[in-house]
Amino acid sequence: MAAKDLGNKHVCFKCAAKFYDLKKPDPICPKCGANQKDAPAPKPEGKRGRLAATPKIIEPEPEETPAAEEDEDGIEALEDEDADVEPAAEDDEI
Repeated sequence: MAAKDLGNKHVCFKCAAKFYDLKKPDPICPKCGANQKDAPAPKPEGKRGRLAATPKIIEPEPEETPAAEEDEDGIEALEDEDADVEPAAEDDEI
């Protein structure tokens, strides 16, 4: 007997058994008895069965400028790398 004579090939939606319907009007699984016409509708497959992910937009945070600080004399000093260095001492002539 050739495969053509056996009817359509099916895979049971309940037990995953493979079988031919033997050209009968109702394809009933011989293993578990499930009618294949009662199978739930297959989910539509798009690109590989998933929805395309939308890229997340990350906005850059505004840079904070260092706040100017006033020392005792009222002179503004900025905080940066050179703030720890003391100014050069002036040579006093005697």
